Amino acid sequence: MIRRAIRVVLGTIAVLGGVVAAYLLAGWVGSSLPRNTDWQQPAEGVVLLVETNGTHTGIVVPVANAIKDWRETFPNAGRVAPFYGEMPTHLAIGYGEREVFLGVPTWSDLSLATVLRIASVGGEAVIRVSPYVRPAPGDNYRPITITQTQYRRLVTAIERELPAIAAGADRRELRGTYALDSYYEALGSYSLVNTCNSWVGARLAEAGLPMGRWTPMAGGVMKWIPRPANIRQAT
Repeated sequence: MIRRAIRVVLGTIAVLGGVVAAYLLAGWVGSSLPRNTDWQQPAEGVVLLVETNGTHTGIVVPVANAIKDWRETFPNAGRVAPFYGEMPTHLAIGYGEREVFLGVPTWSDLSLATVLRIASVGGEAVIRVSPYVRPAPGDNYRPITITQTQYRRLVTAIERELPAIAAGADRRELRGTYALDSYYEALGSYSLVNTCNSWVGARLAEAGLPMGRWTPMAGGVMKWIPRPANIRQAT
């Protein structure tokens, strides 16, 4: 009886390990299949940053320029940024699962039940908007210049992910565990297929930037964004 139970446990672990390995392999393959291979970075245009913390990625855009004023879309873009004490110059726009973003401050607070739910059926999606003041380029904040036409496509791609609201109304903010960030309801669902990173990769690809066809992990996005010239890869 004990041996049988041990075999069941070991078999379950082996199956789960195989599923995880297959997912990681699929992510590596998907992120290596290129889109927009003819793209060339223009000498002038709109400067974005693509950010990562090693797990999540986000798209950092100017708060306002001649093409788009994000204060018209995200109310927190028009307020003094917490911790900075200044009006934001940029916004980091990302994507994630509602329960995790709003109620899980650290990975250690993430319950197994939540992980299993997301893995099996997914969850509600939200867009996270973080105000920044003059973010400095670096290995985790990589600048990239795109044309005005490409930026218009990016704006359209992001706004298409938001539910419609009445004319003149402010979009409803959701509050999470971090005072810096605001969250907004998004269309679609978060899942292991449509992750925070595949969402970022898809939006950048829609704008015309080079990107993998499916980028569920942060590294699959960042490998397409060149490091700043003064940042060298650690050896």
